[in-house]
Amino acid sequence: MNRFLAFVLLTVSIVTSSCGVTVRVMTYNIHHGEGIDKRLDLERIAAVIRDADVDIVALNEVDKGTSRTEQRDLAAELAKLCGMTAVFERNIDFKGGEYGNAVLTRFPVSWHRNHHYEMVRPGEQRGLLQVGLEISGRELSFLVTHIDHRRDDVERVSNVAEILAIVGESGKKLIILCGDFNDTPGSRTHTGLVRRFVDCWAVVGPDVGYTYPSPAPRRRIDYVFVPKGSGITPLSATIPETLASDHLPLVVELELR
Repeated sequence: MNRFLAFVLLTVSIVTSSCGVTVRVMTYNIHHGEGIDKRLDLERIAAVIRDADVDIVALNEVDKGTSRTEQRDLAAELAKLCGMTAVFERNIDFKGGEYGNAVLTRFPVSWHRNHHYEMVRPGEQRGLLQVGLEISGRELSFLVTHIDHRRDDVERVSNVAEILAIVGESGKKLIILCGDFNDTPGSRTHTGLVRRFVDCWAVVGPDVGYTYPSPAPRRRIDYVFVPKGSGITPLSATIPETLASDHLPLVVELELR
């Protein structure tokens, strides 16, 4: 092998090893597929997802088999419309069916489990859906949650402690945490999370990042988080405008190294 060819091969090897994998993630509270016009329209939700050209979607407020949404399986229908795989987990029984969180993904699913939070007081059972995804030979633990909405934050703070414990027990470096946290930056909920996580919008978002309510957003309560020092770098973040739900979706592009 001549010296020039050896130099070229070495250079290519260095560039390849230093490059990461780019992944586009969306978190979206879909309000059981009902838009601001009160119409159930899954094609409209699917169009938002397709237009964003994302690889993984965290979905909140998802119905399966309920009378409210015509006994339809919303996650499965959206997956078919978007050419993705769906993972759904219930947190409560609701109107003859189930209600919970879901993940849509283009990547192979290796495992999934649902964690129900301990209830501090009576109310809606909430949960954390954890999905293992295979990405370029590595495993990513993708988590989606939708935590308590009441003015008093005692339930949310308790949920954050459980999230941190679950993440700590997993021992996985590649982790993405998404969802509707029903609290704003600077709150005890947010402060508890950013001790361990990077708030992606705070790093690369171009403006205030409000996601709720969609007709006139004035609160930032939907987030994508990655662990500090994990090798996952936020590259960009956008909030598509749509009235397909009472929330706006948040899209974040990440580099996994």
